[in-house]
Amino acid sequence: MKLSLQITPQNLLIVHKVQSCEADKEMKKSLYTTILLIALISAAAGDHSDECVYTLYVKTGSIIKAGTDSKISLALGDPQGRSVWVPDLQSWGLMGPSHDYYERGNLDIFSGRGPCIGSPVCRLNLTSDGSGSHHGWYCDYIEVTSTGPHKECSQTIFYVNQWLATDVAPFKLTVQLDGCSLWDQHAKQAVKERFVVGNRRGFAAT
Repeated sequence: MKLSLQITPQNLLIVHKVQSCEADKEMKKSLYTTILLIALISAAAGDHSDECVYTLYVKTGSIIKAGTDSKISLALGDPQGRSVWVPDLQSWGLMGPSHDYYERGNLDIFSGRGPCIGSPVCRLNLTSDGSGSHHGWYCDYIEVTSTGPHKECSQTIFYVNQWLATDVAPFKLTVQLDGCSLWDQHAKQAVKERFVVGNRRGFAAT
């Protein structure tokens, strides 16, 4: 089947917003342009004007045995309770077919399309299926950028700083970070930088 790529005003708007969102970071700006081209090609066969592009930087810890072979899924939520679910994050991977994701010290990059939700992305549910020869995974942080047609670029960083494992405390394969209750105060202060949930030294996740 032969696909043709149609560049619409909505698609051009997404490219403009993704580039302008990180104008002060030249390396990320060029990477986002590549990400958008991939997303546009994958969407060429249909109308996705009601969808947004989500880009995620996922940092695996550098401690011993931090990497995992398990399948990782996640859900992202907004202050209004809407969410987008990615059942297999690796399916959004941009690191190449031979890349080994979620290995110790890795900074892996993912991008894909999903239903548009509100800004900012303030809730994260991160889950490992516990499969593979080494199931335990230590996640340092996840940085999320989202944008779409007629939608401002939104950035959030979730400092996870926790094991997803059954043999290491807190003995859970799921972690939840919810900063939505902090958003009202953040918005009243008119803070325009990225929204932060948790901190570098750890966060009381559930």
